[in-house]
Amino acid sequence: MDLKLILTATALCLAGHAVIAEELTGTLEKIRNSGTITIGHRESSIPFSYYDKDEKVVGFGIDLCYVVADAVKARLGLAQLEVKLVPITPSLRIPSILTEKIDLACETMTNNLERQKVVAFSSTYFVAANRFVSKAAAALRTVDDLKGRTVVSTIASTNLKQISELNAQRHLGLTIVAAKDNFEAFRMLETGRATAVVMDDILLYSLVANSTAPADYVVSDDALSVEPYGILLRRDDPAFKKVADDALATIFRNGEINKLYAKWFLNPIPPNGISLNVPMSAALKRVIENPSDSGDPDAYAMR
Repeated sequence: MDLKLILTATALCLAGHAVIAEELTGTLEKIRNSGTITIGHRESSIPFSYYDKDEKVVGFGIDLCYVVADAVKARLGLAQLEVKLVPITPSLRIPSILTEKIDLACETMTNNLERQKVVAFSSTYFVAANRFVSKAAAALRTVDDLKGRTVVSTIASTNLKQISELNAQRHLGLTIVAAKDNFEAFRMLETGRATAVVMDDILLYSLVANSTAPADYVVSDDALSVEPYGILLRRDDPAFKKVADDALATIFRNGEINKLYAKWFLNPIPPNGISLNVPMSAALKRVIENPSDSGDPDAYAMR
């Protein structure tokens, strides 16, 4: 064989095996060795991560997880990458990431400084606010209007923590109940077992829109906090975080994020074909222009 052909063949061979030969660590090494990426998902966090009528896992967050999975596949040079979906709850999502039961989760988890001591987050992909929903007939507009009432939020959520802290600080005399998921929390409001549900506003809009009588409910103007969502990742794994951040940065730059946003927030969605009609906020537009993984709520001020 001609020496030139030998050298060319050798170069191609080396290029083809470059990723395999590369020293990988952490999540990327785990995924390459197993050929599987494991995504944690929620069961009822519409429109981010939930089951549709056919028990298929869908949502805005899930679409973003698949964007990251495709980026991981390309990064590792894999011909195929199996995607495994694992249901998680608010109380199990951090243990699931720490014990490597899941590799990432794209749902409604707030990135904050306290959680960053234990886990990591990708660049922010949504900015919500913590509010409450109540029956319109009750005429409740502010947190102080809830004095002496029963309120409910989802277990292990920042919402539950914040309303508990406000209850103590303002001596509101609230009875605070922790529901297992968003559907159970809203059901308590529907059936009169709670006066209000405290939750991220986008989730409240979704629950109201999909209820039997949307006009019977009102979401408060009063916001308790700003809630930036990021993809949940393991700490101290910069190589995997970079893949996730770069994947998001790409769809932020090329405008694909706008199509995905419209799909889930401006158009009819499963399970009932109802549109949430929630325009993109100014805070999210700023994040798309200048990606950030900050856990400081002041960085996302709703100005």
